[in-house]
Amino acid sequence: LVRIHATTVNRTDCGWRSATPFFARYFTGLRRPRQRILGMELAGEVEAVGAAVTEFHVGDAVFGVKSFGAHAEFVCVRASSPVAHKPASMSFEEAAAVCDGALIALACLRRADLRKGQRILVYGASGSIGTAAVQLARYFDADVTAVCNTKNLDLLRSLGADHVVDYTQEDFTRNGETYDVIFDSVGMHSFRRCRRSLKPGGIFLETDLGYMWHVPLLALATRWIGNKRLTLPIPHYTKKDVLFLKDLIEAGRYRAVIDRCYPLEQVVEATRYVETKQKTGNVVLTVNGGH
Repeated sequence: LVRIHATTVNRTDCGWRSATPFFARYFTGLRRPRQRILGMELAGEVEAVGAAVTEFHVGDAVFGVKSFGAHAEFVCVRASSPVAHKPASMSFEEAAAVCDGALIALACLRRADLRKGQRILVYGASGSIGTAAVQLARYFDADVTAVCNTKNLDLLRSLGADHVVDYTQEDFTRNGETYDVIFDSVGMHSFRRCRRSLKPGGIFLETDLGYMWHVPLLALATRWIGNKRLTLPIPHYTKKDVLFLKDLIEAGRYRAVIDRCYPLEQVVEATRYVETKQKTGNVVLTVNGGH
């Protein structure tokens, strides 16, 4: 049992709540959300443990991710779930903002088999997944180009981007540069539009099906036609990967980016802000004023 000090509002939470596009209601609930308490990411203190639990003890500071229920004061998680001891150097707010974006980015980069010296472009690099992807790509020793708006150029440089492109001033699909991997972390581009910016054998990573129902069929087709591929990695949240992120944090090679913090009571305002699609990094909710 975890007493939550901080959680987040992310685009998955917004998707479950709004059920858009309409066919998503088949999974989320036809008339109202099947899951009434949202929230995936959490950071807090262990309040109680089961008799067989040996990894965690009452009072331990922990962080992690689960499917639902973190927008609350308490939540139950299995000891074997994607939860680990919080890095001592991180606040609860920072720790709550780690897992979802970073685990999605990690799954995508692994699917692309990103290696040292390869060129990767991250579109939407200032979001939760994007800021994680830039840092993880640097960990894999890739040459990283980050695409964002003007106000976040310095932020992306500080996270390790080798090159930055201001999408308000330049269209990366028309500047003649080519990449081994193009990672659309916000679901705003298409494989067709970016195809010319991929090197032969290049991979276009898509993270958001959204309204693009044809994407799975296109991904299947590119496995057999042409020498450039579209892929749709499906993340699997595991304790092993949470521990991997913890090691990176403690080594000073990863940090969470936080845009705004709201008290849990203002979850509606926080959700409205996330749905503007203008957030930088993560939006955090603090519970009972944090710790």
